[in-house]
Amino acid sequence: MNLKSLECPHPHPLPEGEGIFAATGRWERIQLSSTSSKTGEAEVTSEASRASRSCSLSPWERVRARFPLLIAFLLFVTSFCASAHEVRPAYLELRQTATDNYDVLWKVPARGDNMRLGIYVQFPPGTSNVTTPRTLFANDASTERWSIKRPGGLTGDEVHITGLEATMTDVLVRIENLDGTTQVTRVTPSSPSFVVAAAPGALEVCRTYLVLGVEHILFGIDHLLFVLALLVLVKGWRKLVGTITAFTIAHSITLAAATLGFVHVPSKPVEATIALSIVFVACEIVHRRQGRSGLTEMWPWVIAFSFGLLHGLGFAGALREVGLPQNAIPLALFFFNVGVEVGQLLFIGLVMAVITLAVHAARKFSRRNVAPQTSFAWCENISAYAIGGVAAFWLIERTLTFIA
Repeated sequence: MNLKSLECPHPHPLPEGEGIFAATGRWERIQLSSTSSKTGEAEVTSEASRASRSCSLSPWERVRARFPLLIAFLLFVTSFCASAHEVRPAYLELRQTATDNYDVLWKVPARGDNMRLGIYVQFPPGTSNVTTPRTLFANDASTERWSIKRPGGLTGDEVHITGLEATMTDVLVRIENLDGTTQVTRVTPSSPSFVVAAAPGALEVCRTYLVLGVEHILFGIDHLLFVLALLVLVKGWRKLVGTITAFTIAHSITLAAATLGFVHVPSKPVEATIALSIVFVACEIVHRRQGRSGLTEMWPWVIAFSFGLLHGLGFAGALREVGLPQNAIPLALFFFNVGVEVGQLLFIGLVMAVITLAVHAARKFSRRNVAPQTSFAWCENISAYAIGGVAAFWLIERTLTFIA
């Protein structure tokens, strides 16, 4: 995205002459501060030896032989963005305090202390500001708070997110009404408006939280790296299914416990410990390459379950930011968890599909049926160090964040 300088005019309510800034969907700078070769016989012997070893590989081992190459590619791409949850949605909260009055919280992705994404809330005609918006930059987000008033309230009216069409960002919306009912919806660039409903339907709650769960796991690079490392470490389909199942059960338990208030753990130490769990499984890959059996190779289900409890706390932190509709808490929690599992299965299926395609391509274009597994050993080492390197960066970054 391009950066655009802006001398800090506030868009609430959005003046007609300033619409050009909101419509660009670009990052905007807010001025808060200044700133050899062997004989032919030997070659034939070597070739025959490699082909013999190749034919002895099982189908699962053949797939695993190409797996590290894919991981190296994925981690090469990932290394360009050393921050998890790179794709972040904006968040709008409307809390009704009286028949005509609402408190507004508008949280937008930001970079540093003076740049934010150029998207704004445009309320229906007749809406006025009761208090002046107050802006705070913290944790890579710009948070604004103010109060509005509209005769008759906002029920049945449309609220538009100006500038969202030019971005790839979604907006999560949560509305708390006077009667205690809560509406949660999701606004996308293709549909940048929503209608304030009197009470949300069960179908809307299911759809919103299902999509939210899928998006959270697919955009949560740290969670995906952990699953990816498990795919490298665990041998055989039966063990792999059992390991992923243990991980799923574990994070479902802590997700529910933390969201419902039975467990209270600060989010920043949890995020740092999640990074530490990825460093651990990366070290396990290195130990296996060195001929040492690690804990994950011996007891994959136990390790997956243990760290799954930890990752569930991370999922709960994301869910707490959005909140749950008071009239449909079990339904929303269930479908968010289903969304996380769907996203996780989509990721595993995509990885295995790409590996299968790579094996078919190797059979078609290579001079031999399948390259020996040993020829990919260096690639597995690179994968381990890449996963561990990115996770170590997150560990240091997140530890410094909560220590500071």
